[in-house]
Amino acid sequence: MPLFQDLHHICILVTDLEARQCFFESIGIGPWYDYPKGGTYVTFEVPNEAASKAMRYKCCDLGNVQLQLCDPGTLDSPQRRHLDRHGEGVYHLGFEVEDLLAARETGMARGLDVIAHGLRTDESGFCYFDTKAAAGVVLEVRKTSDFEK
Repeated sequence: MPLFQDLHHICILVTDLEARQCFFESIGIGPWYDYPKGGTYVTFEVPNEAASKAMRYKCCDLGNVQLQLCDPGTLDSPQRRHLDRHGEGVYHLGFEVEDLLAARETGMARGLDVIAHGLRTDESGFCYFDTKAAAGVVLEVRKTSDFEK
């Protein structure tokens, strides 16, 4: 099963969400919208649930990929620690998959450790793999829910 074929988004960690959005708009990249967090999760395993829920995102759909700006907030999370250590920049690449559970299992079978994952009642959700040291970025597989489209 190919895991990393269909690039969905590039997530950039930022310290000032509004300032970065304004910059991108000033050079013609936009429009931006709030990431539609929501949906009922049957599984939601993240390092810090409060930090995950407090993160703020802005998204911009380009012709072939989505850009995400992420302000991880002040609570402890992998994103906050990455921003503190490395500054602003790309944190993860998100790849769309047809079967999230199968993709997660395939990644684990290939030796990838899971940082966080969530599964909604409609079988959409996310799975972040711990690939920063080997790939230079975190790799995510995701299945888009209808409310995110």
